[in-house]
Order: sequence, then structure tokens, then C-alpha cells
Amino acid sequence: MSRAYGLRPDQWVKSTYSGGEGGQCVEWAPAHALATGEFLVRDSKVRNGPYLALSQEGFAGLVALAKSHG
Repeated sequence: MSRAYGLRPDQWVKSTYSGGEGGQCVEWAPAHALATGEFLVRDSKVRNGPYLALSQEGFAGLVALAKSHG
């Protein structure tokens, strides 16, 4: 995990798979993914905290997992 330095707050988007009751919110940085091929994912409640850097395959696996539990 790394810290999300350098990305503006508006570069993070809340996942459509985030829980509606709060407490389970995930954000990702689609513009960064498009530019670099690196998919960044973080906890929306910890905006200055660490994030995961995933490959396209890893991100697809995370999305599949979210779909299967949603």
C-alpha cells in the first residue's frame, strides 16, 4: 500500500458497489487508471490514508468479488 499523494480529491470516484448504509465505501481513481494502467483503490473514510495499487486483472477480480457479495 502507498499513500495517495499527488491525486486531487476530484480524481477519486466512489464505487457503485459501495454500501449504501455507510461504513463500506470504496473509491477508485479512473483517470489515473486510464493514464497509467494502475488501478488505485482506497477507503473513502480515510482520504489521506493508504491505497491499493492493482493491475487491471486485480481490479477486475475485486469488482467480481464485490458483485458476488452485493
